[in-house]
Amino acid sequence: MKTKGIPVVISSPSGGGKTTLIKLALKRLKGLTYSISATTRPPSAQEKHGKSYFFMSKSEFLKKKKSKKFVETAVVHGHYYGTLHEQLEKKLETGKNVVLDIDVVGALNVKKKYPQSLLIFVVPPSMKILADRLRARHRDLEKDIAKRLRNARKEMKYRKYYDYIIINDSLEEAFEKLKKIYERETCRH
Repeated sequence: MKTKGIPVVISSPSGGGKTTLIKLALKRLKGLTYSISATTRPPSAQEKHGKSYFFMSKSEFLKKKKSKKFVETAVVHGHYYGTLHEQLEKKLETGKNVVLDIDVVGALNVKKKYPQSLLIFVVPPSMKILADRLRARHRDLEKDIAKRLRNARKEMKYRKYYDYIIINDSLEEAFEKLKKIYERETCRH
């Protein structure tokens, strides 16, 4: 009988480096696949339905939420996001571990439904460095950066609920810590 995979949740404040770490993990770690989220936001030009996200209308999303089709949901910048239970289960059944790039509230919901989940929180070395990183991306207005920093302070309070915390000062060092955690924890399952 094939062993079922486990959910591996990686969260961080915006600008913390989780997306970059997840991309590295998917390239370099064995037995890991990505959980594609559902969203109500419109796709960008390069995004594909079923590859980047499962794009759906707000009414379709809310109908699925009411029918308890999601493991977790969140509203981010006015759009709904969620992890579809059926999609996550399908991937776990293959025996692969499934990485989820979700917020702190979603992470706690995943842990409730999948107690064997591995929760990893990625933090910047300091709030000043986080602010510098957000500004260096040249994606947001200053008022949006201020909002992201306020949200980061709130999110940081949730790190005590995570199994591991990785300080992302150097990307390669952070990845090596992630790799060691992943290998040690997935050997137990």
